[in-house]
Amino acid sequence: MVRDTPLAEAVVAEALVWVGTPYRHQGCRKGVGCDCLGLVRGVWQAVYGRELEHPGVYAADWSEAGEGDRLASAARRHFREKDMVDLAAGDLLLFRWRPHWPARHVGIAVGTDGFVHAYEGAAAVVRSPLVPQWRRRIAAVFAFPDS
Repeated sequence: MVRDTPLAEAVVAEALVWVGTPYRHQGCRKGVGCDCLGLVRGVWQAVYGRELEHPGVYAADWSEAGEGDRLASAARRHFREKDMVDLAAGDLLLFRWRPHWPARHVGIAVGTDGFVHAYEGAAAVVRSPLVPQWRRRIAAVFAFPDS
C-alpha cells in the first residue's frame, strides 16, 4: 500500500480547491476558468511556485491531425510515469477515449476511487468517482516529481 506523502497531500488539497472553477478552454486560473490541462498547470503552479511548460494552442477536442500523443509526451518530460496498479492520491491521470488513440483528457487522483478534472460537459471543475467507465480509459498514470 502506498502512503500519502506531503507532496501528494499538497497536490490533492490544491486540486480540491479548484472544484467549481468554471470550464474555459485553454484557461488555467482558479476560480476564473480552466480546462483539464489548465487545472493541472494551475495545481503545478500552486505546488511548485513555478509554471509548467506552456502547451501552445490546441483545439477544444484535441483533434489535431498528426500531433501524436502530445499529452503523454509532455507528461513524461515533467512527471514520473508509474504502473497503473500503483495509482494513488495525488497522481496525474491521462485518459484516452478509445483504445490506441492518444490521450486527450487529464485529471488528478484524489484517492484510488476518485479524481478531479474539468470538462466542458460539466461546465466546471468537478470531483468524479473513478468508476469502471473512467478507469478503463486510463492511458497512463504519473506521479508529481519530488521537486
